[in-house]
Amino acid sequence: MYSSETGVRRDSDYYIFTASVQAKKTFFYPTYVGYFYYEPNYYLHRNSYDSFLIMHVKKGSCYIEVDNHRQHVEKNQIVFLDCYKPHTYYTHTGWEAEWLHFDGPVAREYFNMITSLTGLVITLRDTYIFEKYLHKIYLMFRENKPIKEALVSQYITNILTELLISRESTSSKPNNSNIVDETIAYINEHLCENMSLELLSSRASLSPYYFTRMFKNETGFTPHEYIIASRINSAKFLLKNTDISIKEICFSTGFSSESAFCSTFKKREKCTPSAYRNSNDKKN
Repeated sequence: MYSSETGVRRDSDYYIFTASVQAKKTFFYPTYVGYFYYEPNYYLHRNSYDSFLIMHVKKGSCYIEVDNHRQHVEKNQIVFLDCYKPHTYYTHTGWEAEWLHFDGPVAREYFNMITSLTGLVITLRDTYIFEKYLHKIYLMFRENKPIKEALVSQYITNILTELLISRESTSSKPNNSNIVDETIAYINEHLCENMSLELLSSRASLSPYYFTRMFKNETGFTPHEYIIASRINSAKFLLKNTDISIKEICFSTGFSSESAFCSTFKKREKCTPSAYRNSNDKKN
């Protein structure tokens, strides 16, 4: 459909999609997609619009305002907005953009992860993959192709993955994701060894307080909680898939004593290691 919106050129096109009930429960799904040519002095304010917006500026520039904070957006930059919140975008000189309104069960979690470091305006070093999948979605609608919801969801996932990865290359803040990833790799490699908070934080060249806060922000666990969860998960695998004694499993997964292992296991799993091993439920 061609736009009749004030301030948008008449050759701008957009498409509306109504996702199936199953897609809304399971997938990322588009709600609107389009390619707009915005004329000078275009202005739009919404109090709420039930979706998230990804907009790639192809030419010109614009401004966005969210929470009384204004940002300038230039050619090749990407805007990522939570349109459930009040938002404004406008231009003095005009701009051209390909855009996608979408939603999904974990859309907000992706939005929060991505924008927590990049902010609402994102600059990618290489836009090829991002542009490829955004344009694929647009062409599906423009060329009236059958809309396969699982495939569109995959395309949106690819787009979000590119934006998520960009956190590591565009932010001037400390690279928390890399620090946490390296710490997790170290924990996995040394699971049966003693790992204190002081050891882990010193490896990251951070204070124990800041390291703990950063690790929890990224994983949802404190470092100690993550180590215990990893040890219990390792023990569960060994209990279900080997005949190794509980005592051997205890020490091979890093617990200091069999009593400490059994107590921690029961607290987390609501049963003893023996009961877990003998249960019919083949959990891993």
